[in-house]
Amino acid sequence: MGKLKKKKNKGQTNDIVCSQLRNSIPIISNGENTVIAYEPIWAIGTGRIPSLEEIQSVHSRLRLLISEIKGAEIANKMRILYGGSVKPNNAKDIFALEDVDGALVGGASLKSEDFLGIANLCQ
Repeated sequence: MGKLKKKKNKGQTNDIVCSQLRNSIPIISNGENTVIAYEPIWAIGTGRIPSLEEIQSVHSRLRLLISEIKGAEIANKMRILYGGSVKPNNAKDIFALEDVDGALVGGASLKSEDFLGIANLCQ
């Protein structure tokens, strides 16, 4: 799931990603067999990321929506990942956010030392 920069500027992030998620949760999901990822389209390959507050806000809203659709138990089991310029220098702060369960690592996975630096934060 993601959003375009022009939508970000209009403050519609939560509405857009919730609409995308509402139409995407598998009926048979038990939480443990489903992973959701949020990645702002405008952050792909740019080196720019939203503020930590925005990342947490979107992830929190997604978890609330999952809870409304599937129940709190499933929402708490489902993993919600963040993607979008995750690098060794910002991964620790992103991983510390309450509703972020991991990351989609793109460009940083192409350099073994960068990817290893991120992976080591997960121990």
